Amino acid sequence: MVKTGLVGLGKMGISHCAILNAHPVVDLVGVCDSSKFILAALEKHGKMNCFTDYKQMIRQSDLDCIFVAAPTRFHADMVCYSLEKGLHVFVEKPFCLNSNEGKKMIDLALMHNKVNQVGYHNRFIGTFNEAKRIIARGVIGDIYHVLGEAFGPVVLKEKGSTWRSHKSEGGGCLYDYASHVINLIQFIVGTPNQVAGTVLKNIYSQDVDDAVYATLFYNNGLSGQLSVNWSDESYRKMSTQITVMGKKGKVVVDATECKIYLRQENKIEGLEKGWNIRYITDLTKSVDFYLRGEEYSAQIDHFIDCVLKGKTENVSSFESAFETDRVVEMLVADAYSRK
Repeated sequence: MVKTGLVGLGKMGISHCAILNAHPVVDLVGVCDSSKFILAALEKHGKMNCFTDYKQMIRQSDLDCIFVAAPTRFHADMVCYSLEKGLHVFVEKPFCLNSNEGKKMIDLALMHNKVNQVGYHNRFIGTFNEAKRIIARGVIGDIYHVLGEAFGPVVLKEKGSTWRSHKSEGGGCLYDYASHVINLIQFIVGTPNQVAGTVLKNIYSQDVDDAVYATLFYNNGLSGQLSVNWSDESYRKMSTQITVMGKKGKVVVDATECKIYLRQENKIEGLEKGWNIRYITDLTKSVDFYLRGEEYSAQIDHFIDCVLKGKTENVSSFESAFETDRVVEMLVADAYSRK
């Protein structure tokens, strides 16, 4: 059994707690949170030990790995301490708030030869993996443009303060929403080298952005657009879509289907001329425990499998998340260069 600890029992932390607690090869030894109300409920109904100090949990629990689901501003200290204590680390996204912190965490993970993963769960959705495969095989030819979009109803009015409403704590549409889209673009077609025309737009929030718009540039000539808005009530929940244009066709992909348009049929891939659709139900591997979506369990399965096999190369590694954070920093610098 993989002895596991969890820090942070917010929305994602509770999800991780449920999945880890049901995992066949995981022993969720300890959980940690600042809320005594939540801990009291877990102590009453769960079997794991509860802590308010993550360092105490690590010292007393003989862990193999740790899941960090605390607000982003705490990531660097928690991750570095865990790595120095010899633990494999899964940390929620976004990875960190500045590149110096990210570099330190990457270096420590490499130094201690530890499995490291960041919670960009879209990388574990079958449709996005199919899009990546189709594009990599040259099915739509040389690609020349990518569009990344996400919309959802997170902030629909001016409201009270939480960590999501503070820039210094990793709040805002750019860090919390757009980072998913940037990471997906990076996963499917690579990391942009430059950005321009960035707009970080306040709609209802005061200290953070509610929408992000930007143009992306690649050294190989590929261009891109980023369009993300978490104040759009026409969507029931977060909806993410990537469109990639190629000389032989295009791919339009979201979490439910991968649509492929071809100018000519591709017999090898079994694709007709015109539109073809591949559905998530045909592209998803089964998981032992379903909560919110297979991808949430799949990312944990992948991490635990890497821990068991000692595989430090990972689908969603610290290094890949660091590249996402680097693009976020470029977007912020570009937006503020005109203010």
